[in-house]
Amino acid sequence: ASVNASVNANTLKPLVIAKLQDLDLGSVTLGPGIWSNATISLSRAGVFSCGSVNVTCSGATLVAKYNVQGSNQQSVRITAPNVTLVNQSDSTKTLTLVVDAPASVVLPNSGQPGVDISIGGSVTIISTTAAGTYQGTFEVTVDY
Repeated sequence: ASVNASVNANTLKPLVIAKLQDLDLGSVTLGPGIWSNATISLSRAGVFSCGSVNVTCSGATLVAKYNVQGSNQQSVRITAPNVTLVNQSDSTKTLTLVVDAPASVVLPNSGQPGVDISIGGSVTIISTTAAGTYQGTFEVTVDY
């Protein structure tokens, strides 16, 4: 006896991700007194919020931007964990950037031009946050 079985194979273009732009939350000036929980945020849509009376925000802000390329109409999962930002004047002082990234995107074409994704984030500061420039690095991963 014999029976036939179907065989399928699905080939996908390799995923390519490229950084187009870094994230920048601008400058934050702390107000006087003792206070807590002032959240500074920039959504992945580019909406900036500096809604606490205890801080003054200034300067240009930028969302992080990446370009993703792969196979047409494939869903791509995006992973971007929170980032530890380190004070460049005192490495014992840190802030946590809570990342605002899409969970997935569907590729609109194969290869170029791909699709651009934006990533934002937020930090929460308190009156005793040390002055200085805080920097960190995103680890953005894409997968079919």
